[in-house]
Amino acid sequence: VETKDVVETSTALECFKKACDCGRGAVFFSIARGKVSEGIDFNNHYGRCVVMFGIPYQYTKSRELQLRTHFLETKYSVPQKDFVTFDALRQTSQCVGRVIRSKTDYGIMVFADARYGKYDKIKKLPPWIVAYLDNNHRDLSTDRAVAICKQFLRDMGQPRSFKDEIGVTMYNTKQIQVYLRKHGFSTKYGGGFGATAKDEKA
Repeated sequence: VETKDVVETSTALECFKKACDCGRGAVFFSIARGKVSEGIDFNNHYGRCVVMFGIPYQYTKSRELQLRTHFLETKYSVPQKDFVTFDALRQTSQCVGRVIRSKTDYGIMVFADARYGKYDKIKKLPPWIVAYLDNNHRDLSTDRAVAICKQFLRDMGQPRSFKDEIGVTMYNTKQIQVYLRKHGFSTKYGGGFGATAKDEKA
């Protein structure tokens, strides 16, 4: 469990990782906007599922938040409600993103609050999360959600080779070339950020 004590939290994290390393597994409880949810990577077997309870809204009576929202509303016509919701969903993304830390990593994100199903919440989530929000996986019963999670972990736990994943979960050479041309990068130099499509003519 994450606490206000740094030493206690560090010890809890160490014990959590030891339990994961030996195959026993563990559950770690932390809070949104805390040090664990923002600065610790739960990559590979350290994080296969994250459950988000509620939406981490800021305290709306905070003087700092009121000054910020007043500035945004008067200067850029951004309503306070929109900013507060955007900030909360950005924090949500930060929390659930702890389990996906590389191209070959995988995990389950559970949004355990009916409000996440509303359009004004979904549209504020980043595209890399929205792309995998299957309509068939919304408003599930606990039993159904557990069954889907078990099947997913069972499938992902099977041995795979990089060769088998080319063109499936990773781009093959042709797909990379198409992506580079679409976004104006040079295919001649591998699409470095300093190169553009003009480099191909040189």
